[in-house]
Amino acid sequence: MEEQVGIAWHRLVNRLAARRHPAAAIELTSVSRAAALLYRALGGDHGVALQAGAQTRHGARRAWLERLAGSERKADLAWVDGQALRLPPVIDVYPEAGLNRDLYFWLAALCAVDPRPDLPWLTRNQAAALAVTGGFPGLAAGYRRLVAAEIARRPQLDKLPPDEARQEEAIRSALTEPGSVAALPAARRPPHPVLLWLRPELAAAGRAHAAAAPEAAAQAGSALQSDKKRRIAEHAEMPERKGGLMLFRPESIFSWTEYAKIEHETQENEDQDLARAADDLDVIAIAQDQKSVAKKLRMSLDLAAAQGDGAPLDGAGMLPEWDYRTQLLKPDQCRINAVPLGDALPCALPGHLVRDRQRLRRQFAALQPQRQRLKAQPEGSEIDIDPYIRHVAQRSGAGSGFYTDQRQRQRDLACLLLADLSLSTEAWAGEGRRVIDVIRDSLLLFSEALSVTRDRFALVGFSSRQRSDVRFHTLKAFDEAYGDAVRGRINGIAPAYYTRMGAAIRHATGILGRQKARERLLLLLTDGKPNDADHYEGRYGIEDTRKALIAARQAGLRPFCVTVDQEAHEYLPHTFGKSSFIIIRKPSELPARLPLLYALLTR
Repeated sequence: MEEQVGIAWHRLVNRLAARRHPAAAIELTSVSRAAALLYRALGGDHGVALQAGAQTRHGARRAWLERLAGSERKADLAWVDGQALRLPPVIDVYPEAGLNRDLYFWLAALCAVDPRPDLPWLTRNQAAALAVTGGFPGLAAGYRRLVAAEIARRPQLDKLPPDEARQEEAIRSALTEPGSVAALPAARRPPHPVLLWLRPELAAAGRAHAAAAPEAAAQAGSALQSDKKRRIAEHAEMPERKGGLMLFRPESIFSWTEYAKIEHETQENEDQDLARAADDLDVIAIAQDQKSVAKKLRMSLDLAAAQGDGAPLDGAGMLPEWDYRTQLLKPDQCRINAVPLGDALPCALPGHLVRDRQRLRRQFAALQPQRQRLKAQPEGSEIDIDPYIRHVAQRSGAGSGFYTDQRQRQRDLACLLLADLSLSTEAWAGEGRRVIDVIRDSLLLFSEALSVTRDRFALVGFSSRQRSDVRFHTLKAFDEAYGDAVRGRINGIAPAYYTRMGAAIRHATGILGRQKARERLLLLLTDGKPNDADHYEGRYGIEDTRKALIAARQAGLRPFCVTVDQEAHEYLPHTFGKSSFIIIRKPSELPARLPLLYALLTR
């Protein structure tokens, strides 16, 4: 009974203290595409992605109900850095849904035209507001409505101490007339967050972005939660958990820090919401640990310091890498390691694919090389009587094209299929199958179809463990016949490590570029964006991949990406181009659709 009363009291206090309007809430997912389009249309960097940002602790004065409920310590603010445009995941601060939606577009515009990011917070936001309203008058009316709604929700001046009241008056003047306030009056506490402005502190440029999902996170049987917010993180040593007796009251702790791998031994915490626990952390500490836990949370992190240096590597198989921060193609940054699969046992096609093979053989038989009869040729083995009779009837002069000829129709093309074998393919794709199983079946059916057309093709898998170990697995070479030996290698592929896509594309470009063919298709099969355990995350990996694809096109190749990543629309248009990729919504359909897609690309 005591616990139930406590829960009811907690809910009541939080409902009274919250200054939000759930009925008018607008989620970022509903406006993300429009906001990203507006951001880029107003001059924002096309390379940054749009993502939900984590809340920012503000330290401003709170009402007594807010202090009693322990809420409103953090605010959802917007900012942009070299990695992404960060907007609140949900906006429900205004009573009208239209105002909450307009706030998303205003913040996107503010980030796009931010003229002086090096200025102090107050001056910078006023200058940005003037740039938006002056350069784009259509947004001025919406800004005035947002200012009126923001002032209405801010603390009342007569309930603030004199120093904080003067500070609040200055902020209201800066909102109403941008550029009219040069400095913020001093006060004991920071001002209440201004939701129409960018956050005071900015993320350091070039920070590494890492997914908080270690290699063990892809193991089957784990309850994996996904979270779209980005949080601040730092690396730390794994603590020793020796237990002990707490000699203080836990409710007296006003701030706390825990490791990203939240692990408790009590039964009460088995259903804990990990995303809510992560929201309570200002900085998430990440430590290396091989133990697995029952519940995991996949999130995006801004690491406090970038990992690894850019020193060139020694040895053979060196490839360059593009650093978008310095706009330089750094030489000898990645090492390619060819990993042989000679120990794979030859095998026949799995039984569940036999029917699909028969269907594909019938469909691809039309693409086989065939003898074609050509009419009206200047020379040939037989006389074409029809053009000769027309020539005589018209009584024209000397003519040609009176013969027929038989020629072999050839498909002059070469294709290299580059398959992502990173650890993320261990994830489940539905219907009791993993992504790696779907990729394996896709490679087998793809090979069966191309063996009918007699097109030259090669199959390669890749994964990486930082820039010193980019692994290349040749499943089938161009000069190798498709058979049980190739099927055995395909059957033996297994997920491992990460996805350093730029280096893999550069190495594949060199292999395919040596093929003498009229058309050369570089087909990339993947389930996610570029990533690795070092600095190769976020925009760094995307920009390096984009630069590698530009070089592939300049070499005369035609790159095309096939992915099962449902969030690929956020980065693939910038990386591959609008017409050079396809997203397979149901991964289970990939084996059947991949050969047909190849037929469309090469017809």
